[in-house]
Amino acid sequence: MSLSRRSLLRAASAAPLLSLPGIARAQSQTTLRFIPVIDLTFLDPIYSTAQVSRNHGYMVYDTLYGMNSALEVSPQMVEGHVVSNDGRQWDLTLREGLLWHDGEKVLARDCVASIRRWGRRDGFGAELLAATDELSAPDDRTIRFRLKRPFPLLPMALGKAAIQAAFMMPERLAAQDPYKPLTEVVGSGPFRFVADERVQGARNVYARFDRYRPRPTGKPDWTAGPKLVHYDRVVWTTMPDAATGAAAVQTGEQDWQETTPHDLLPILKKAKGVSTRVLDPRGFACMMRVNHLQPPFNNPAIRRALFGAIDQSAFMTAVAGDDPVYQTTPIGYFGPGTPMANDVGLEVFRGRRDLTKVKAALQAAGYAGEKVVLLVPANSLAQKPLGDVAFDLLQQAGMNVEYAAMDFGSVQQRQQKQGPVSEGGWSAGVGNWQGIDWLNPAGNANLRGDGNSPGWYRSEKMGELRAQWLAAPTLAEQQRVCREVQKLAFEEVPYYPIGLYKQPTAHRSAITGIMNGTAVFWNVRPA
Repeated sequence: MSLSRRSLLRAASAAPLLSLPGIARAQSQTTLRFIPVIDLTFLDPIYSTAQVSRNHGYMVYDTLYGMNSALEVSPQMVEGHVVSNDGRQWDLTLREGLLWHDGEKVLARDCVASIRRWGRRDGFGAELLAATDELSAPDDRTIRFRLKRPFPLLPMALGKAAIQAAFMMPERLAAQDPYKPLTEVVGSGPFRFVADERVQGARNVYARFDRYRPRPTGKPDWTAGPKLVHYDRVVWTTMPDAATGAAAVQTGEQDWQETTPHDLLPILKKAKGVSTRVLDPRGFACMMRVNHLQPPFNNPAIRRALFGAIDQSAFMTAVAGDDPVYQTTPIGYFGPGTPMANDVGLEVFRGRRDLTKVKAALQAAGYAGEKVVLLVPANSLAQKPLGDVAFDLLQQAGMNVEYAAMDFGSVQQRQQKQGPVSEGGWSAGVGNWQGIDWLNPAGNANLRGDGNSPGWYRSEKMGELRAQWLAAPTLAEQQRVCREVQKLAFEEVPYYPIGLYKQPTAHRSAITGIMNGTAVFWNVRPA
């Protein structure tokens, strides 16, 4: 850790940080002050694959089903469902009294439109819609799926907390193009988005929706159960420097920092009135994606040859330090500790990295010095060091690399480009996903092989295996298929798994009720 970072933390308790942008000195006791991991660039959690957009989504939207910390789904907006016709018809009944933030009633046709929009962007949603013969709203409270074939994972698809979650929104918004981000935010969730207090790059504000009706039964657990709100307002303040944010929590200027640097933990653990913990024990799975449409990574032999350069431990140490408690390597294509994870192919990551051998293998595979444009989110606490390690290993492997540093929002926009680097395209990039985003071959967008996600990986074989997984009658059969999926992934290389780390969060100790999973703001109680 640099001297400046340590000095800032040590000085925090001695002087309030009056110069911090966006911090109001006199706030209501029912205002929760939160520092998100990165700025909320996109307000549309169906358009964006950013975790911060998903977390924003859970503030203002609701879902038909919720997921608890054990990855079990249960009814949320729906009162329940009835399955008939040998599993080929599902009737979902909305709870009574649900309202949009503009005061209009939540209707089944709103949800039908929302499911259709979500299904055009989400892999699991696409599978559900592909199995659906007719999706309709026979009355104001009934959502009806008439299926071509049984789809027992329907509640899991609609209730998953992974990106992209199936957020419900009014029909007039859900009818809009999912490939263009919405700017109007109207949900039915426990908080309203206060649009006129938004300061791009600095602040986002949420107010308790007084007319929200929580589930009457159950236990609050992540996105499942009653969503009981105990704060009038939640203010997200973007702080690009994580050490400044950690210091603000230490002084009490802020209440909760979503992502706390690992190298500051020793100081924060000793700080009076501050608690640290890991919200999600499944951690964050990291990847280096490559562009399958353009040279050099349109060549599968080149993609395979580069495996010899991937040092997962180096990537994870750059993000989480050398404490083994906070990192897991080697990993494959499913989140470690989740049901589909397996060890097929992991031997490629074991042993010393011989970059001279990798350089020769790349040349033998046909690499001819093509420029590799590496996208690096410079304002991301985790992704910036991942990009630095990737740049170093690509260079040492003999590749002609351009380090393209930009803010996270710009990376998200540029990675949508499919053209050559000479026309503003890209070759490779780094990213981190929650372990729940890599649960299975239907939900992991980067592994699907349908050519729809940045990287543009397309594979008929992977599609066939995904169909087998969806049809598998038992967990054992699902796991068998996933071993085949991982074997194929190491052959076709949709992307490179580069390790998993566990991310601490820090908050004022007086705040209680913070739940495991992701940062959600119901059940959280003030001092």
